[in-house]
Amino acid sequence: MNVATPFKKTITLALTCLMLAPALSLSVHARAEARQSAAPEQVSLKDETPGNGRKIAPDLEETINAGTSKGKGQQVVRVIVQLNEKTAGNLSDSDMENKLGRANGKMKNRLHTLGIIVADIPLSQISALQDDDDFAYISPDRPVASFGHVETSITAAQEDARSEVTGFTSLNGTGVGIAVLDSGIDDTHNLIKASAGRPAVAYHKTYTGIAANRDYFGHGTHVASLLAGNPGFKSDYYGGIAYESKIISLGVLDGAGKGVASNVIAALDWCIANKATYNIRVINMSLGTPAKDSYKVDPLCLAARRAYNAGIVVVVAAGNLGKTSLGQKVYGGIDSPGIEPSVITVGATNTFGTDTRTDDKITSYSSRGPTRGYTKDASGIKHFDNLIKPDLVAPGNKLIGAMSPSSAGKLTALVTLYPSLKIGSTTSTDQMMYLSGTSMSTPIVSGVAAMMIEANPSLTPGLVKAILMYTAQPLKGFNTLEQGAGEVNAEGAVRIASWVKTNASTFSNGTAMLNTWDETGQANYLHTLNERVDWGRGIVTNYCILSGSDLMTKWQGMYSQSRLLADATSVSNGVISKNVSLVTSGVSNSTGVLTTTGVLLSDGTLFTTGVLLSDGVLLADGVLLSDGVLISDGVLISDGVLISDGVLISDSTLGEGSKYMQSAP
Repeated sequence: MNVATPFKKTITLALTCLMLAPALSLSVHARAEARQSAAPEQVSLKDETPGNGRKIAPDLEETINAGTSKGKGQQVVRVIVQLNEKTAGNLSDSDMENKLGRANGKMKNRLHTLGIIVADIPLSQISALQDDDDFAYISPDRPVASFGHVETSITAAQEDARSEVTGFTSLNGTGVGIAVLDSGIDDTHNLIKASAGRPAVAYHKTYTGIAANRDYFGHGTHVASLLAGNPGFKSDYYGGIAYESKIISLGVLDGAGKGVASNVIAALDWCIANKATYNIRVINMSLGTPAKDSYKVDPLCLAARRAYNAGIVVVVAAGNLGKTSLGQKVYGGIDSPGIEPSVITVGATNTFGTDTRTDDKITSYSSRGPTRGYTKDASGIKHFDNLIKPDLVAPGNKLIGAMSPSSAGKLTALVTLYPSLKIGSTTSTDQMMYLSGTSMSTPIVSGVAAMMIEANPSLTPGLVKAILMYTAQPLKGFNTLEQGAGEVNAEGAVRIASWVKTNASTFSNGTAMLNTWDETGQANYLHTLNERVDWGRGIVTNYCILSGSDLMTKWQGMYSQSRLLADATSVSNGVISKNVSLVTSGVSNSTGVLTTTGVLLSDGTLFTTGVLLSDGVLLADGVLLSDGVLISDGVLISDGVLISDGVLISDSTLGEGSKYMQSAP
């Protein structure tokens, strides 16, 4: 097997990712002390409701109907029951057990903070639960899995470029807790184990029955090495981004890289409860499940929202559903919880093993928007969320990281299924492997978020997300549904984070937020390569792009704790408007979903020209919509803007697209 020559990839934004990434770090001249986080605010779990009165998830309804028709009504299934927040707090566990017992069900777990119970119930009895006002919504305990996209060849190793980024030589995540929800972490690997000044894995907890400090699949260990790999290992070719952060390993996937949503939700609940103990400021989830519910009722999304409301940055992989087995592009493949507006949803780029960013591309497998979670109304008609995602992208192709020593010899381990992934030493505690996918891109962004928080612990999750998008570099020739705001720019993001006043979160809308500002000079310069990196200077919200320097120079109400960036805009009768109490007059709505010129997020050719989505076919270039559903049920892309009503047509008319009206192949 060819082992490629190591290369140095600048920290600005080129990391490679779903399973392995180069060391990347920036630093601010004065290291801010990590602030001890306050106790999580008690926030309503369900701040949004679908308003259609249906309490059973559509895919669970289908399972019930199919089981009943085949005489399998007594088959027991595991469900997640969201409780009525107004009444559930008054009910004891025995009360809940009695309620479920009347339906021949059994409670398996109760998450009091999130207002959720996990239960086993016969299919034929689930519908009866709708009549109980204490039960708000019932969904299946859906399977979740890691997002590794296995490749069969390697390109290059990584080397830590941290020291070459002017002004950012000391930031490394010190004091910041990062929870990694994955297949576990084997910290006996020399790239990961603790060393002087490196706490490495500060805490292990398992939800799968596998020993807490073992990783039989190998995915979580690889992800962790991208986050916190020791820069002293192998001449610093594979050092992690936030290598002095505190990693909290929460094992929610089994030895085959699979799990269930209830375990992920329980881990999120644990993060909220233990935020202050470990200063958990970032959660990394390189996993997900196909989106079935709307984010408004999806229990994974609601749990992620609660973590966001508690002051934790939640970073999630977009998924690897960007193409069919025949290589056709697919839109609408974003997985849950990546469909949730509050999280940072990350897609993957291919850096082609070069230092420069000029050749970076979106990988073919990286999931594209819009989000396709949905609710059904009383007539059974689906109403899709259709939000713009991903939020940004990061290197995710063929990244080298640690191979879990405990995965050796396991039949379901990645390295057993794909032995060519292994490279370098045969010593178990030194063995490396490479992986590709949005799972690898995700820890790159999580690591940058940790450096931003180290530079300025006062940042809210919304402001971290906004800065990451504002400073991201749009990639030429890719539309917003493919790359969001663009490729992550660590140097730019940490610069602005360090400029934000430490009491900014107390400001009213429009108050000057920064201590200094340099958007057009050195701030846009990538010092390691003498290469200019233009900031996109925009923020993607649910249906549009906000732009203008006010987004960074002035405090916007949408950055407040428990606010969403998308709260700054609303849609009514196809018109997008700004909430003037959450955004200043210097912030503009752009025309939305565009193919970028590679300079500004809102520049480029309109995505709609000659493009018609009909029955799941993107007619301009044979691209599929992931669920094969006619999007004309409530989304309009007109002049590049995603709008929540109308018909999806090119420039509001059938135009060139009319001749392409046909069913999906």
